[in-house]
Amino acid sequence: MKVLILEDEKPIRDLLCVNLKRAGFEVAEASTGEEALSIARDRKDFDIAILDLMLPGMSGFEVCTCLRALFPRLGIIMLTAKSQEVDKVMGLESGADDYVVKPFSPVELVARVRSLYRRMYPGEVQLPGNNVELAPFTLMLDERKLLKNGQDIPLTPTEFMIVKLLMEQPNKAMNRDDILTAVWGQYFMGDLKIVDVNISRIRQKIGQETAGPQFLETVWGFGYLWRG
Repeated sequence: MKVLILEDEKPIRDLLCVNLKRAGFEVAEASTGEEALSIARDRKDFDIAILDLMLPGMSGFEVCTCLRALFPRLGIIMLTAKSQEVDKVMGLESGADDYVVKPFSPVELVARVRSLYRRMYPGEVQLPGNNVELAPFTLMLDERKLLKNGQDIPLTPTEFMIVKLLMEQPNKAMNRDDILTAVWGQYFMGDLKIVDVNISRIRQKIGQETAGPQFLETVWGFGYLWRG
């Protein structure tokens, strides 16, 4: 697995690099947003990017938005300050899959990277043509793509896992806690807001309008379902 680290504080960047390399990951590092984007454009082969939010010059939010536009299926983890609750939401809304709060344990960070990688490449054997059809959508499990009327809708790894979870059980309401556990794992220490933000992003991508067909429905006080 190839990981891009964007962190302007060298001691933290060195800590991340050492621990990820020890865990067997190939690591590239950048200290500015501009440098990170340049490396990503040149390499084009990163699986995951770890982005600090507070940076001189180009912010982590801006870098996340640019990376998401360039590489829709790149895994992105944000590093946020413990006191900045709004940063978590903004990071997720800009396209991040997960966040880790500073100060963090290197063991936790490596575990989060591995968890996100497993969501991206779950390892199950998929047969060609193993699709879920819920008109006008086709979920292509082998290619990890979502189509609407034949048009590709680029999803992040986390968004794909949520869509897969709901589309494989159409018309069944799923509790937000169950979605959190199924997608992020039972030891995830974040809050339920991460589910809601990802659902909101999915709705925007699939073109769901308030007055139109509700493919992805909210079950108030409980969770969500995909109408089949």
